[in-house]
Amino acid sequence: MKTYMANAQNVERKWYVVDAAGMTLGRLASQVAAVLRGKHKPTFTPNVDTGDHVIVVNTDKVVLTGKKLDKKFYTYHSGYIGGLKQISYRTMMAEKSDLAVYEAIKGMLPKNSLGRSMIKKLRVYKGAEHNHAAQKPEELKF
Repeated sequence: MKTYMANAQNVERKWYVVDAAGMTLGRLASQVAAVLRGKHKPTFTPNVDTGDHVIVVNTDKVVLTGKKLDKKFYTYHSGYIGGLKQISYRTMMAEKSDLAVYEAIKGMLPKNSLGRSMIKKLRVYKGAEHNHAAQKPEELKF
């Protein structure tokens, strides 16, 4: 019996839509990252992008537990000397909740060219509407 190894030519991709309303940020991110990687498929191969496309809607209704809204910060650098910036997650969730969810999912993917190709299959929206109805996405429950 031979071991099946997937390759880029025979990967079948589906489209899924995830409603993030009321879900915890970290749990949502880890489950979406697993679908983007393809770990939910029996044909999962670690060195091939076998994942599916994921649309995340209602990111403005994502929940952070405990005191993370005030004690957790999103940190980035402008590129200039002394350009370290920090935004609390309370501000981040009020203004750019889609970026908070995107960065959480991106942090759970591989840090190489494979991870960069996986993150391109993610679409994140603040509200309940998305413009990917033509792809006929299935609803994914966690």
